[in-house]
Amino acid sequence: MTDSNELIALAHVAGSEDGQWQTHALSDHLNEVSRLAAQFAQAFDAHALAHLAGLWHDLGKYSADFQAYIRNASGFERANAHVEGAASRVNHSSAGGLHAVAQLGPQGKVLAQLILAHHAGLYDGEEITKRLARDAACLAQALDGFPPAVVLAAVPLGQFRFPGGADAPGAYALWLRMLFSCLVDADFLDTEAFMDADKAARRDGWPSLAELKPSLDAHLATLIAGAEPTVVNRARVRVLGECRDAAVRDPGVFTLSVPTGGGKTLASMAFALDHAAHHGKRRVIYVIPYTSIIEQTANVLRGIFGDAVVEHHSNAESEHDDARSRLACENWDAPIIVTTTVQFFESLFAARTSRCRKLHNIVNSIVVLDEAQLLPPGFLQPILDVLNLLARHYGVTVLLSTATQPALASREWFGGGIQGLDNVREIIADPVQLYSELNRVTVHLPADLHVETSWQALAEQIAGHSDVLAIVGRRADARELHSRLPAGTRHLSALMCGAHRSDVIAKITLDLQLRRSTADAPPVRVVSTQLVEAGVDIDFPVVYKAMAGLDSIAQAAGRCNREGRLQRGEVHVFMPPKGAPPGVLRMAEQAALGVLHGWQGEPLDLSLFQPYFERLYRTVSLDGKAIRELLKIDRDSLGCVGLRRAAEAFRLIDNEETGYRSVFVPYRRAADDEAFAQHVASLRKHGTERWLLRKLQRFAVSLPGYQFDSMQKNGDVEEVRPGLFVLTSDAQYDATLGLLVDGPLSTANMVC
Repeated sequence: MTDSNELIALAHVAGSEDGQWQTHALSDHLNEVSRLAAQFAQAFDAHALAHLAGLWHDLGKYSADFQAYIRNASGFERANAHVEGAASRVNHSSAGGLHAVAQLGPQGKVLAQLILAHHAGLYDGEEITKRLARDAACLAQALDGFPPAVVLAAVPLGQFRFPGGADAPGAYALWLRMLFSCLVDADFLDTEAFMDADKAARRDGWPSLAELKPSLDAHLATLIAGAEPTVVNRARVRVLGECRDAAVRDPGVFTLSVPTGGGKTLASMAFALDHAAHHGKRRVIYVIPYTSIIEQTANVLRGIFGDAVVEHHSNAESEHDDARSRLACENWDAPIIVTTTVQFFESLFAARTSRCRKLHNIVNSIVVLDEAQLLPPGFLQPILDVLNLLARHYGVTVLLSTATQPALASREWFGGGIQGLDNVREIIADPVQLYSELNRVTVHLPADLHVETSWQALAEQIAGHSDVLAIVGRRADARELHSRLPAGTRHLSALMCGAHRSDVIAKITLDLQLRRSTADAPPVRVVSTQLVEAGVDIDFPVVYKAMAGLDSIAQAAGRCNREGRLQRGEVHVFMPPKGAPPGVLRMAEQAALGVLHGWQGEPLDLSLFQPYFERLYRTVSLDGKAIRELLKIDRDSLGCVGLRRAAEAFRLIDNEETGYRSVFVPYRRAADDEAFAQHVASLRKHGTERWLLRKLQRFAVSLPGYQFDSMQKNGDVEEVRPGLFVLTSDAQYDATLGLLVDGPLSTANMVC
């Protein structure tokens, strides 16, 4: 770095507090990015390629045009003249890609994909070919700037190989994204170190997993010492012990099959930290399907590990979102990451630099997939492909944790080219015995699985119980049933924003505690959609559950007699006036009806789940977007892979396809709560700043297109910023039911 305007090639320019210009020499930048990228790629033995990618990624900045831009066009007149902000004025990416091809031939084509993409994101292979042909003059322009020979020199790469080889589906694409991650993170970090040294310094200081392990050990010891000697607590201790015993086993793919309430969260973390200590793993990534429950898990872990836990999802609470955690969300360099299924898997198939940047930090980690039965069936095959690759070639240990293990291991029934997970090992020695010990509910099926129960008849049954939870399949069903129940019945659905749902769940928990300690406390009746099933820690003596997939029924049963305080809880499955909504939910319902038809044993017998999932997966296209085909490589030209098309297709929540739109709603925790109004005012004034959108996400409700369009036509929503809508009337958001939408409740077809 120099503070003078010498005629050396520059990468970046910034102003200092004393008014002097600071310049970042291009050769320094290239060498440091090269060093960092190679360091990151060492973990999967791709350091030589990463070294060259870093060395050549900004080769085009040696051109006279670029140097004129950074010196004269900016004139050193504005502080923070960070070239990345306006580099599109001068093409500085193509020269490095052209040089790579000139030096290395076909291997150079791989580097060209990385280099040309380091700002714009990964391209499809054919687009790289077109760009290299179109920008052929860029290399000569860069060489005219006399780059140092040490920058231009190529290093021997040996025989070209990538983990998994050409026959492993998605192997080349994952490897390319991993290399891309190393390059873009190195580029961002070195640029940040020059532009904002204070910001860069905030990235340091994370504790290691070994340093965090005593905190978990102490917490678990305290829990065990203070636990009542119940059957459930004894089972939790057993689960914990088996997880810790399994931690010494070789890395790979594990399942943790434990009934709901069996202590999976802490037991899986104990396995992860013990496994990390034994095998030198770098971090734990805890993946959860729903944002509605992710904060609960993150708060449990944060209570043990403090600020070492970083949440990366749209709903992260602002009080936990400090400067260092926001930086860690960019590249996942914290020891414990809690994230969503959407964030994790969409990143593994992404093309954008911001999404891909974190991928190299997944290498040599432990990935816990919580509620693994909820992996989206329509994307299941590419998900299984990438999990196999991570476990075989990138040092990742995968733990699938659930009460209802899906049929994901490779078996004969995975015919027709579909491939499951290989070498899967169950942690619990005898799951059948464990399930028997923790079987604390009686599940009652309808006498006839083809006879529906009316809402009125169901309401009369529910009203006969003092403490009862009813779970239905649609938002509209929840309102219909709620309207027929006694005053004071609570309501939960996704027509309530996240902040509202969290508050209601907290109140339900307190109400149930009061019922156990006070004889004359009011009854606790709740009607909910399926959002209450996964990870919500509530405990009712009686649960009513609308017919659904077998895994969903099991999850609902997990909200009944959860702590084993009763000899038996009661779960009543009913046939609602309408079946499950079309799509996967209806297919799951039909698969459950298929395995239950004629069955005389326990409806949630462990032996039913394998055939249930097999039935379900046979009815769904497990690669509905043809991701495998998009990522298939051309053996004669490795660059011809549909990386960008695959990224666009791999969208687990595709609001454009489903037509759902989000609306911010004026939920108030108290009469004088002005938080929402203040956030909207800031949105109007300051625009779409990241911190503000994260806060507002807690007030978002997602609507199907036809309802959103109707509300927009009626003037019920206002577009305050492009694509961001706010409810115009406070009266349309109810303190019990949430967003009041138009149309008869019984005809709305909305799932949770």
